[in-house]
Amino acid sequence: MTGIKRALISVSDKTGVTELARALAGMGVEILSTGGTASALRAAGIAVTDVSKVTGFPEIMDGRVKTLHPAIHGGLLARRDRDSQAMAQHAIRPIDLAVINLYPFEATVAKPGCSREEAIENIDIGGPAMIRAAAKNHAFVAVVVDPADYAGILAELGSNAGALNEATRRRLARKAYAHTASYDAAIWRYLEDREGDGSLPERLPVGLHRQQELRYGENPHQRAALYRLPTAAPGTLLEARLHQGKPLSFNNLADADAALECAKALPVPACVIVKHANPCGVGLGGSSDPDVVPSLLRAYEKAYATDPESAFGGVIACNALVDGEFAATVVGRQFLEVIVAPEFSAEALAAFAAKPNLRVLATGPLPDAATPSLRLQQIEGGVLVQDKDVATVTHEQLRVVSRRQPTAQELNDALFAWSVIRFVKSNAIVFCHDGATLGIGAGQMSRVMSARIAAWKAAEAKLDIRGAAMASDAFFPFRDGIDAAATHGISVVIQPGGSMRDEEVIRAADEHGMAMLFTGLRHFRH
Repeated sequence: MTGIKRALISVSDKTGVTELARALAGMGVEILSTGGTASALRAAGIAVTDVSKVTGFPEIMDGRVKTLHPAIHGGLLARRDRDSQAMAQHAIRPIDLAVINLYPFEATVAKPGCSREEAIENIDIGGPAMIRAAAKNHAFVAVVVDPADYAGILAELGSNAGALNEATRRRLARKAYAHTASYDAAIWRYLEDREGDGSLPERLPVGLHRQQELRYGENPHQRAALYRLPTAAPGTLLEARLHQGKPLSFNNLADADAALECAKALPVPACVIVKHANPCGVGLGGSSDPDVVPSLLRAYEKAYATDPESAFGGVIACNALVDGEFAATVVGRQFLEVIVAPEFSAEALAAFAAKPNLRVLATGPLPDAATPSLRLQQIEGGVLVQDKDVATVTHEQLRVVSRRQPTAQELNDALFAWSVIRFVKSNAIVFCHDGATLGIGAGQMSRVMSARIAAWKAAEAKLDIRGAAMASDAFFPFRDGIDAAATHGISVVIQPGGSMRDEEVIRAADEHGMAMLFTGLRHFRH
């Protein structure tokens, strides 16, 4: 490829553009530019040719039309080995380098109070057209969309007689198409959120941005990275501030997200301990005793007591400020990989500093856990898409199907258990009492086995489950699960209902003097 003689620079993000243009001009490259970019370069003393001078047509419609012209697109698309006659006939000069980034659509619509008109005016038209043209013609043209590439481009031009090699141009073209695809996905998402009919879309542009390369995936032989959705919101791990510790691993991120999602769904203050994607302990800071002042430390004590063995090396998520007393207790008691919370006091951060390998993440204010969104899960050759499971039930929505009515305490215990079960892998059974999980059985092929494991874990932790609530994420197909719970003194069962043998299951509850509640909702989690 011959050296770069002519470059078009038109950028919204002007990071490093003055230095780039000055270096190009020093190499004898002619620089074309538009609007604000041209003004910025001139102010820096760099010679610039306005695009309007090349096209012979002024910018019109408040800048909506300025680069959409054969003099520009012909220069970008011309094949140097076959289009010379057309170029000469229409006085089109080649453009060898296109440095372009787009109107900040995502930043614009993220601003509070952004109007629809403002959003629409920040949809770039000429920029994507030029990027795609240059990328298509990468055999002859280099396209640069990321300021992070400027230094490498200049270094290669300096060492390669003012030219960029084919591998570089191909890499830049791939990056350019990913850039415009993500941009279009963000626009689609904005319009879909405001004007969609509520159905799942026929096409689902995703627009992922790599935020962080990870050391490896679930296992050391697997490559991994963290990608960001255009809709990533505050109060998530992607926005969290890492106060101390190494960057999170693939497994750390998965566990921390599971813990944080559960914590968001619970009353404040609450604490969730997760190990291998499942809660091993969940606690609320309040008590059935009205004289007890709720505290996050009490929530942690309840969560830890559920399964101290599994809590070792786990992840903690809290939905309230972590203070020094809480931090000192955790540091003195257990080994921990990650702790995530909305904020930490100075005393808490000082206490955690004694464990420098502990990752401490502050998310800022947590969003409403009931905010609907889509969840994506990859399978071989495709992606499963579903609504986020945000369904909940209230006291009034529960249906008592047993002869015995539940007490007020049993109702509260059952609803807390039902809040937790949504975040436990199926088949799931959870025992709860007074804002604390007492036993959790997760991920078994048999619901009875999950119940046995939950009871065994409670016994291991020396927790009394007599009088506790039992939640099941799906219906009981047989009465054996109820019979097993009765042997441990479970007093109330909350479950979706809907089995062919519901009458048999209800009859078992009545025989054992249990209260039974149907939710009409299932909470499978795979």
